[in-house]
Amino acid sequence: MNTLKTAFLLTALTLLLVLIGSHWGEGGMIIAFVIAAGMNFFSYFYSDKLALRMYNAQPVTREQLPRAYEVVERMTQRMGLPMPKIYVIPTDAPNAFATGRNPNHASVAVTHGILQLLNDDELEGVLAHELGHVRNRDILTSSIAATIAGAIMLLARMTWWAEIFGGFGGGGGRDRRGGGISALFMLILAPIAAMLIQLWISRTREYEADATGAHLTGNPYALASALEKLDAYSKRMPMPGTPSTAHLFIVQPLLSRNSFANLFSTHPPIPKRIERLIGRPSIYGAPR
Repeated sequence: MNTLKTAFLLTALTLLLVLIGSHWGEGGMIIAFVIAAGMNFFSYFYSDKLALRMYNAQPVTREQLPRAYEVVERMTQRMGLPMPKIYVIPTDAPNAFATGRNPNHASVAVTHGILQLLNDDELEGVLAHELGHVRNRDILTSSIAATIAGAIMLLARMTWWAEIFGGFGGGGGRDRRGGGISALFMLILAPIAAMLIQLWISRTREYEADATGAHLTGNPYALASALEKLDAYSKRMPMPGTPSTAHLFIVQPLLSRNSFANLFSTHPPIPKRIERLIGRPSIYGAPR
């Protein structure tokens, strides 16, 4: 299923670029197709590296971070997975994500903040969740979605500026007005399309990774406790980042109190995730 999703995303990117290129005729379509082929190659092989670099993630050795290494080694042996690379993101905001094109080329990144916030059992639950993404083979899909979402928003802005400057160069007023309207629609709709891509792949995969992590550790309460802590602390100290990569993290890094923005959240609500793990929406609340 995740292979089909990946193929769909790469095909969608190609069609989108060709559609935009058709605005400038046959030559524009050819150029757009060449760009799409290059972006597809880059997305498949380098989208994970781009995400890690975007957050200034630094590789660490066993000696530098034995606490995380021991947990990941133990979990990968249980799951029959290769040992992924471990990265640390230099921020006090607590969060984590996994990325890579397959289990043989996987990476797990944690922030300084999450290492300070969680106890050993909770950290084990979070790392098991991230390894669940690796085992479920959805890390490539999510990494490519991050690249495509960013590309869509970039293309929206490029189209907007191309229409503005193109309008100054000639053509009738009607053509300029029509171009301006099409550019405006592109600017508004493209980010929504990017967010819909993220929504399509994110919400179900988070539930699946939660279930995998809980089963792997045999301690769903530890992961539930970690999620509750991460939810509370992320609201006080949001993870700085971009909307195009928000779906990669274990908890939503860009939080908003705006109810409209919540419609486009890339993650299921934390209380619902906790309820699926332990049967109630909070560690400290009474069962329903």
